[in-house]
Amino acid sequence: MSVKAAILGYGRNGSTMHADAMERHPEIEVVAVCDIDPARRQQAADRFGCQVFEDYQEMLAKTKLDLVTIVTRSDQHCQMTCDCLQAGANVLVTKPWALNTAEANMMVQSARESGTTLYPWLPSRWGTWLRRLKTLLDEKVVGDVFLVRRINSSFGTRSDWQTEKRYGGGYLLNWGPHIVDPPLVLMGQKVTSAFGCLRQVINPGDVEDMFMAVLTLENGCLVQAEHTVATGSLPDWVIQGTCGTIIVRNRELTIHQGKIPEPEDPTKYLSMAAGGAKVITEEVTGQLYGSEDEVYADLVAALQKKEPFPVSDDDALYLTEVLDAIRQSSETNKVVQL
Repeated sequence: MSVKAAILGYGRNGSTMHADAMERHPEIEVVAVCDIDPARRQQAADRFGCQVFEDYQEMLAKTKLDLVTIVTRSDQHCQMTCDCLQAGANVLVTKPWALNTAEANMMVQSARESGTTLYPWLPSRWGTWLRRLKTLLDEKVVGDVFLVRRINSSFGTRSDWQTEKRYGGGYLLNWGPHIVDPPLVLMGQKVTSAFGCLRQVINPGDVEDMFMAVLTLENGCLVQAEHTVATGSLPDWVIQGTCGTIIVRNRELTIHQGKIPEPEDPTKYLSMAAGGAKVITEEVTGQLYGSEDEVYADLVAALQKKEPFPVSDDDALYLTEVLDAIRQSSETNKVVQL
């Protein structure tokens, strides 16, 4: 039995990233699209032969839906999600699913009360970076990991709603799910404390275009996650362990393996340096930030009660709590305990 789905927000991502994956899946039938732009509605009608709506409340009243995918502005996610859940539709909501923990709790509560399911969109958990690094860490190729750095850099400005606080803009919410969540999943540890720094550097508007977070995990490992303004080629990942370092630049993954020898003379510091390090370089293939097709395949399996969805609303709620702590730390210039 096909999944009768609607897309709420048929803009840049709704009409490509989500619509493309839904169109390719044989068991998803797009029966409705809602968008405030009449040109977008016409595009959807021509593409899917589906009903189109300007008002999502009208869409919920007139169509029977198994799934609504919400791809609107960040500040609209909470109310739209709660309304769709209470109307009896399951919901996949794009990142960031909520502006803060209070909104996230409202959404989770709406799902519980309505008996529907809330699916968070965290595609980086399907990403090939994360999968390959998880395998390497499980094999302890660099020993015990004590520091993970996850970096994204850009050197360009934007002037859309993502630069305005009133719309839920800012790079912590926009990029945090891609940068903060994967290292936490990789390490499989909860955060005990967070220190954050948010800055507005080159973008217009009134929100940050740069953030840096230092998170301490339960096992003592540090995670440094940042979106920064920079030219050149900064590494995407640096993973430091007791027996080496992993450095990832785009698709190139390099493993530097070495074991620090016991010093012949403890008073001579230089003799403690590792020597003869083994260097292994490989290419990471596939979708680095996750395959939309894989996400929707898992979503259909979950909706048809075949398999549990790999990401729970509790997972997304916890990430929101961590992002809130990073923001609070930046505002107060204090370490926040979780």
